[in-house]
Amino acid sequence: MGAQQETGEGNRLLARVLAGVPSGESPLTHVSELPERTARFGGWPDWVPEDVVAALRATGVPRPWTHQVEAASLARSGRHVVLATGTASGKSLAYQLPVLSALTADPKATALYLAPTKALGADQLRSVRALDLPGVRAAAFDGDTPTAERDWVRTHGRWVFSNPDMLHRGVLPAHARWSTFFRRLTYVVVDECHTYRGVFGSHVALLLRRLRRIAQRYGADPVFVLASATVADPAASASRLVGVDCVAVTEDASPRGARTVALWEPPLRAELSGEHGAPVRRSAGSETARILADLVIEGARTLAFVRSRRGAELTALGARRILSEVDGLLANRVAAYRAGFLPEERRALERSLASGELLGVATTNALELGVDIAGLDAVVVAGYPGTLASFWQQAGRAGRAGDSALVVFVARDDPLDTYLVHNPAAVLDRPVEATVLDPANPYVLAPQLACAAAELPLTPDCLETFGGDAARAVVDQLVADRVLRRRQTGWYWTSHQRPHGDVDIRGSGGDQVVVVEADSGRMLGTVDHGSAGWQVHSGAVYLHQGESYVVDALDLDDGLAMVHAENPDWTTSPRDVVDISVVRTVREERHEGGVTVCLGEVEVTSQVVGYLRRLPSGAVLDQVPLDLPAQTLRTRAVWYTVSEELLRGSAPGGAGLDPARVPGALHAAEHAAIGLLPLFATCDRWDIGGVSTALHADTGEATVFVHDGHPGGAGFADRGFAALVPWLAATREAIASCACPAGCPSCVQSPKCGNGNEPLDKAGGLAVLDAVLGVVGGYGVQHDQLEGQAIQAGRPTV
Repeated sequence: MGAQQETGEGNRLLARVLAGVPSGESPLTHVSELPERTARFGGWPDWVPEDVVAALRATGVPRPWTHQVEAASLARSGRHVVLATGTASGKSLAYQLPVLSALTADPKATALYLAPTKALGADQLRSVRALDLPGVRAAAFDGDTPTAERDWVRTHGRWVFSNPDMLHRGVLPAHARWSTFFRRLTYVVVDECHTYRGVFGSHVALLLRRLRRIAQRYGADPVFVLASATVADPAASASRLVGVDCVAVTEDASPRGARTVALWEPPLRAELSGEHGAPVRRSAGSETARILADLVIEGARTLAFVRSRRGAELTALGARRILSEVDGLLANRVAAYRAGFLPEERRALERSLASGELLGVATTNALELGVDIAGLDAVVVAGYPGTLASFWQQAGRAGRAGDSALVVFVARDDPLDTYLVHNPAAVLDRPVEATVLDPANPYVLAPQLACAAAELPLTPDCLETFGGDAARAVVDQLVADRVLRRRQTGWYWTSHQRPHGDVDIRGSGGDQVVVVEADSGRMLGTVDHGSAGWQVHSGAVYLHQGESYVVDALDLDDGLAMVHAENPDWTTSPRDVVDISVVRTVREERHEGGVTVCLGEVEVTSQVVGYLRRLPSGAVLDQVPLDLPAQTLRTRAVWYTVSEELLRGSAPGGAGLDPARVPGALHAAEHAAIGLLPLFATCDRWDIGGVSTALHADTGEATVFVHDGHPGGAGFADRGFAALVPWLAATREAIASCACPAGCPSCVQSPKCGNGNEPLDKAGGLAVLDAVLGVVGGYGVQHDQLEGQAIQAGRPTV
């Protein structure tokens, strides 16, 4: 355990939480203190109008910090700029200064603000309106904007607050109706730009190129101002996203209170057994619910970040149950917040949290991003959120006002979380990763070019903006498919119907499935079509605002899931089976000793075949079969093959496995590798999948595949190929550091394995990884280098 350097509010709260731990349990694996930081102030730039300065001072901003002045001045000078600093560092002021100054000085100027979530956009709009500056006319244009108001926004709005989804579906296709706005467009603000990664980020990168093209059509050349969490090489990431050169401001001059960061691993429970008798840890959700309740009892304003909608509901419900035994009034001060709520529910929860009426909130990442909720005493992160950037964004919510605070990272029963809580340098000292996106992905580029052509005919010059050779190849295919028509002046969209409605920029599967209560006909919420088989299959437990429902039937054709109110004693976890075939090998590295590593295109066939019912303790009740349609995916994968000699060899360097153990050993190595790839590829475990086999038809050898979960790939497999040795070394470390005797969800069991986590051989998985690492680079040397690089890199800014 790390030394505690001083006693503060964070340590006091941690002591209170530890007081509730049963005797004999030791969940803490590490405690660190992040020191406080003092502020460095700058003066108001002389180009900022006096009424803007007065309005900002009236709302509690006496003077700006130096990084705010630097970023604002760069934008004012016409430079595209990205401000990449920690949570609560006042990034909003950095773009408000140039935008408000321009809108005040030029009554015809306009600006566009883009946020990845509605909650963030609504919060930023409120902060601008609170300045009460005449003539600014800030207005929202998103999915919640009433139809009657939209014409007013198009005609009179000067600072329009929107999101990529609405820009794609509602603004660019109707650019002629926005002509006045585009003609005067001076600034485009892209907030929380680090969230644009993977397929979504690739879509947004091309969407911003479409925006620039439309603006140029009306004679405008807006300056882009981007706000980001601390990420690696923010200038390159922002330039790749927008398609123009950006300069970065990274020196954070904001104050920060000390933070106590605790890494917490729920203990194994010997009295319970999971699948195939595997030991079970107390779930991260139930552990977080108890910690949240303890902190609320102390009067600490707390956010608990969980990974899923259902997890947010369960955590809030669990905390309320604990608090109801202490003080019923306290139980009413805990709630869940997640995407999928109806607009009026979201707004009411945001107001209650901002006012302090709510003390504890269990939330998905919907509240990770810049919503201005000040004065939080603690943050609980239930499960690694997928990237260090997201982790530090969530952790930075604590102590936003400069006071000391507590951050608790609670590990899930998952190989990646197991690795992180036992290797604190990988959390606390590793550099924040760069964002991964690929605008040249043909599965993203083709629909985006179709949308662009429907907005304005494509020309040879504009194809350079969209990717040059990659764009030309896609356009040729669209012409061959008769989607576009080639004329002397360019390429034209051929249909009377616009393509925008059929293009899902979030890569979530397209259409929505509506969840309806059968008895009342009341709409409870929505889930995307692509994940409906996972979330609302027949028999699934669905939670909404703390109320539990069970799905009666799922109709994918009609996009409808019918549910009834029920409060069962179990939760449900879907399982799928996967098959994979190699379409094309893009890169291949053959190593002497019997290992070949490849990157390429694959075809993946998957099917949800059933679900497990689990008790709250984590124990498995039973498995229920399902008959849902199979889905086929063309994507990218990284894979390695292992020769029979290396697998069976008992000499130094060989795995020494009997043939009967090979399938279980490969299966264990595959599951753990899927769990650890997010550490290197800025993805989520659910963004990727895998297959292992003792003899694959396309390779002729024992093979382990890990593939992207999106059409065409999202760059994750490519990252795995590039970082194979440290990735497999971390995988090996996660398995070895788990205390279970033969495999559990913390190391080699997968929550979505359609084969029922059979066969699995934990010791065999270690033997395979040792053998592979011995051939491709060596475990010990590479792992030491990885840890050394992490320690030298320095701690990210919070």
